[in-house]
Amino acid sequence: MEEQLEKQKLSADEYIKEKSDFLRGTIKESLSNPLTGALDPDDVKLIKYHGSYQQYDRDLDSERKKQKLEPLYQFMVRVRVPGGITTPEQWVALDALSDKYGNGTMKLTTRQSFQFHGILKRDLKPGIKAINDTLLSTIATCGDVNRNVMCNPNPYQSQIQEEVYGIAAHISEYFTPKTTAYHEIWLDQEKISGTPDREPLYGETYLPRKFKTAITVPPRNDIDVFANDLGLIAIEENNELLGFNVCVGGGLGSTFGDQTTYARLADVIGFVPKEKVIEVAETVIAIQRDYGNRANRRNSRLKYTIDKRGLEWFAEELNTRLGWELESPRSYHFDTNGDKYGWLKGTNGKWFYTLFVENGRVKDEKGYELKKALREVALILNGDMRLTGNQNLIIGNVEEKDKDAIEVILAQHGVLNNPKLTGLRLSSMACVALNTCSLAFAESERYLPSLIDKLDVLLTKNGLETDEITIRMTGCPNGCGRSPIGEIGLVGRAIGRYNLYLGASHNGDRLNTLYKEMLSEEAIIEALDPIFSAYAQEREKGEHFGDFVVRKGVVEVTDRPVRVLSLSEKE
Repeated sequence: MEEQLEKQKLSADEYIKEKSDFLRGTIKESLSNPLTGALDPDDVKLIKYHGSYQQYDRDLDSERKKQKLEPLYQFMVRVRVPGGITTPEQWVALDALSDKYGNGTMKLTTRQSFQFHGILKRDLKPGIKAINDTLLSTIATCGDVNRNVMCNPNPYQSQIQEEVYGIAAHISEYFTPKTTAYHEIWLDQEKISGTPDREPLYGETYLPRKFKTAITVPPRNDIDVFANDLGLIAIEENNELLGFNVCVGGGLGSTFGDQTTYARLADVIGFVPKEKVIEVAETVIAIQRDYGNRANRRNSRLKYTIDKRGLEWFAEELNTRLGWELESPRSYHFDTNGDKYGWLKGTNGKWFYTLFVENGRVKDEKGYELKKALREVALILNGDMRLTGNQNLIIGNVEEKDKDAIEVILAQHGVLNNPKLTGLRLSSMACVALNTCSLAFAESERYLPSLIDKLDVLLTKNGLETDEITIRMTGCPNGCGRSPIGEIGLVGRAIGRYNLYLGASHNGDRLNTLYKEMLSEEAIIEALDPIFSAYAQEREKGEHFGDFVVRKGVVEVTDRPVRVLSLSEKE
């Protein structure tokens, strides 16, 4: 009886997963239904595990309703790219796919993935198959599983980067769902008779909610390690990877009006030798699988599991399940969570060019043909293409003799030395929001560039045009653009209205704080103008904008900093 009562408390998603036959549902039947551009409601949930979200064009919604038409349903497809590294051949193939099946653009995401928008239902299966033909996949980029594993993509800063990337790729593969449903639905593979699916780690209902993992190599935190359920900070000594500091409980999403939801940065709970990192990651995921909230999805991330039971409890549970204890965390230091642009020489002697991609949108505009330029670069490149956690691109592993040819291509298409690239713009990031995200209250990607135009006027007036001030905008409080870690964070409340947050650290280890609510563009500019002026005149040497507004009391930090759990606390 108690089991039945407990079962009645589960969220609807748990029942959908349970009866889905390991993520099959009726997706095949939904895809073949010619009467609608949508999928069955349950399949809309399940298709996320396969790497796609059902969306519709909200710009056209009103007109289609007048014509008594259903919404223009379309699908976003996300590609799993552990650590963000692709070959030039894969880039060219994905570029062509975006034209054939999508809206002609590619979106580089904040988790080092590709997204394609505007794919119609009839093109969903051939589109996903085409992605798999490139030896990439869409599985587990969405859904209640371990998602795309992020990894610091900058090999110029450390000789251990290649080894760390290999561990990220291994973690990604190890925690990929084992169900054969993906291959049956999208790649036409037959299910082997008499061999039932099983998920050794996830079980038939998978995790309570999405699970995000990231690895970084100090001193750069360009993948925002503390924003993840599981973060791993590489510790090296004499150019050798020793292991990782383990961080748990990060997550930036919240819901307006629900005080039980909040952004939270991960805590550092110990150090693990590199050969044991998979065991630790698997155990962390298993604890969340067993104790995560399956009744209320708003409170189902690992951060809530930890806060409900206590960080010390989590560390003890982890050590008990492992049968051995994590060591005390090792010292580390982060300088920034931004990218370093231009040419940089790697420890392997090759060159890496970090290119700013505004809000991650790869497209062609008059005088700025980014998509065409990158396609031409990929066709001559012998290296690789690396997506950063800040929606930018690194043209990687370039020979000295090939640098000039790449620069010529970028210059011919108006991409090189863009005069609009101020410090603020180079430190900006935005989620997609309108017109396709159903959760968005306001614009983000389409609006932030024009707002930066206006803010740059204020910054130039104060001699701050080259200062790297992190600004991030999201169309809702779910945090996809990591707005809670922006020195300036803007979160959409309604069309043309935003909450303004200030005071995050420049290296990603402190959240920002609400400063003012429901601001129009004019009010945003009016609020920031005197703060920029004061920053120009009163900042201390080397002081970042986020630290300045906290020191001057513009905002009072209400969130606790990242906690480092010592060995004595765990005992």
